[in-house]
Amino acid sequence: MDVAREGVRERRRKRRLLLGLGGGAGLAAVIGFALLLEPAGPSVDRSTVVVDTVRRGELAVGARAPGTLVPVVVRRVAAAVDGRVAAIHVLPGAEVDPGTVLLTLENPALEQQVEAADLELAAAEANLVDRRVRLRREALQQRSQLASVEAEARQAALNAEADTAIHAEGIIGRLALEDSRSLAEELAARAAAEAERLRLAEAAAGAELEGEEARVNSLRAKAVLQRELASRLEVRAGIAGTLQEVAAEAGQQVTAGHDLARVAALDRLKAELRVPEAQARDIEIGQTARVDTRNGIVNGSVSRVEPAVREGAVTVDVALDGPLPRGARPDLSVDGLIEIARLPDVLQVGRPAVGREGERIELFRVGPDGRSASRVAVHLGRVSVSAVQILEGLAEGDEVVLSDPGQWAGAERIRLR
Repeated sequence: MDVAREGVRERRRKRRLLLGLGGGAGLAAVIGFALLLEPAGPSVDRSTVVVDTVRRGELAVGARAPGTLVPVVVRRVAAAVDGRVAAIHVLPGAEVDPGTVLLTLENPALEQQVEAADLELAAAEANLVDRRVRLRREALQQRSQLASVEAEARQAALNAEADTAIHAEGIIGRLALEDSRSLAEELAARAAAEAERLRLAEAAAGAELEGEEARVNSLRAKAVLQRELASRLEVRAGIAGTLQEVAAEAGQQVTAGHDLARVAALDRLKAELRVPEAQARDIEIGQTARVDTRNGIVNGSVSRVEPAVREGAVTVDVALDGPLPRGARPDLSVDGLIEIARLPDVLQVGRPAVGREGERIELFRVGPDGRSASRVAVHLGRVSVSAVQILEGLAEGDEVVLSDPGQWAGAERIRLR
């Protein structure tokens, strides 16, 4: 016989209610605790990011830029005369001497002018010889005549002297003495006139010869110039070096002044660097530099900074001090490093993927456990090729993730595994 138990159902209902309330409170506690926890953040393989340690020491601030080797001495070979390119004897890349004939031009009109100038000079020289001989013959005749008159004058003077003596003795009369004296005076005057005529004739002959010689010299200079112009039909290098360019083709008609070739001297080269505009503002003439030719490093110094900015870069010339490595030649691609300044004792770290000089950026600093990194604001100072000065935000010994933090945008922490 079953006995009815009172209150059992009520106790079961109360127990279920208490269990439900307890489970709800536990779930609420778990949810609240989860809400209080910070997000774990994305997980990153440590081997895929760049991590560096903040250190203190000297920082060399410099600018790295690509460039090329260019010759210091470049000669543009231009046509000296009009002509047609008859032949090209040397091709670009060949080494040449100052006398190497690069091209040959043709100009028939110039060749005719040379022949005409030579003929005109020869005729003038022959005329000068003839004129000199004729004037010398006339001068000899004049001298001979003067000598004859002078001899007669001397004889007349002697006769007059003798007549004076015998007149005193009464041998000849007064009239005969006067005739003798008159003849002597007449011949003396005639001799003086002949001497003056000879002097004037010699002076005139000298002036005439000087005029003829001047004409001959003028024609000789003209002939030399014509021959010089004709010799320019053979276009020569002018300097020792490498032929870089031939700017004409066989059969092409060129005029005087037309560029025909370019020759570069190989004994002196410089580096022409293209420095980004942001790094070029602190570059000055005289700063030291190092140029990597891929086959060796050459020291140098900044010799010129172009004032204009072209395509976001400034052209900087570096004069090379030491001998060039083997294989260095014009147009060879090089890398240059210009040292701008040296900071003796600064806090520094490897150069981050983002950020420029003076900017404030955010990086991830590795925690003490080495398994996580949190975002931190960092104030950058001077920037070198591979390092950057730290002004604020980091301390010596801190480990920093240098990779671009933009790939973890929105995350305050990342996990390193």
